[in-house]
Amino acid sequence: MCDVNEALIKKETVYVGSKYIPLKDGCKVKFHYETKRADNQKIIDDSRKTNRLFELVLGKKFKLEVWEVIVQKMSLNEVARFHVDQSLVQQYPFISKTIRDAVKKPEEKRHCCGMTLQNEGLGYEDLDELFKKPCDLIFTIEVTSIELPEEYEKESWQLNETEKLQSIDDFRIKGNELFKRNQFIQAEESYSKALGIVEQLMLREKPKDEEWMDLARMKIPLLLNYSQCKLVQKEYYRVIECCTEVLSYEPDNIKALYRRCKGHIGAWNVDKAEEDSNRIIELDSSLKPTVMKELNALKDKIKSEEDKSKSNYRKLF
Repeated sequence: MCDVNEALIKKETVYVGSKYIPLKDGCKVKFHYETKRADNQKIIDDSRKTNRLFELVLGKKFKLEVWEVIVQKMSLNEVARFHVDQSLVQQYPFISKTIRDAVKKPEEKRHCCGMTLQNEGLGYEDLDELFKKPCDLIFTIEVTSIELPEEYEKESWQLNETEKLQSIDDFRIKGNELFKRNQFIQAEESYSKALGIVEQLMLREKPKDEEWMDLARMKIPLLLNYSQCKLVQKEYYRVIECCTEVLSYEPDNIKALYRRCKGHIGAWNVDKAEEDSNRIIELDSSLKPTVMKELNALKDKIKSEEDKSKSNYRKLF
């Protein structure tokens, strides 16, 4: 619950909404907003001009807490005007700057530290004026959509650690189902999301510690599944990269060696393919016919291309 004095917020309904939906933490609310100074009615921001809805997830400690309070007073499709005391909107110049900067090109953005703020301001005259001379603000809000937590797929930053661990398995299972249906690009995306969450969690742990190793073991099947998707798509160097990472955790992982070998074959890296094939045969001699067949096929293909090149070269003379 936001720690905001609601007596400092005055609401005026402009258009009645279509449906009231009780909101709770985790709800995703999208809305258009117009921000005015209350002292001179000057418009500071208008999301319709940029055609960018603002998206707010309740309970995630957004820096402008008053917006969480405001949207909880509204219905779906409602338009309402809120007069808010300046004490509740002191952070607005910084929030506005962040939103405005988000649509800029990276090279146009300017970092704003304490020294920069003191010497150069926020980079927007109207926000500098609001920062120097605070006043009440009037927000006109139109709620365009409300999604309950169970109605949308949460982004990784919204999840706690338990939810992140569960989502890894969910993405893996979803990826497997997509792969079985030959939807390789979609399966790859699902495995990629799972890998991203694992990597986030690994960054919190000390390398080689027990918790880190547990996550590394969780990462291995995801890397192998992801590499198989890339192999189907003939992205051989990505296959090699993923399988090499698996082998850094498990040097004798047959699947990783075999897929990396196929990656090297696809990339025409004969020496590297031979190294992997020799190691595979050492670990499992039953795979020798399969591995050698693919390796010999690559060598024959290379020889054929070399013979063709020599023939073409001779024709020049």
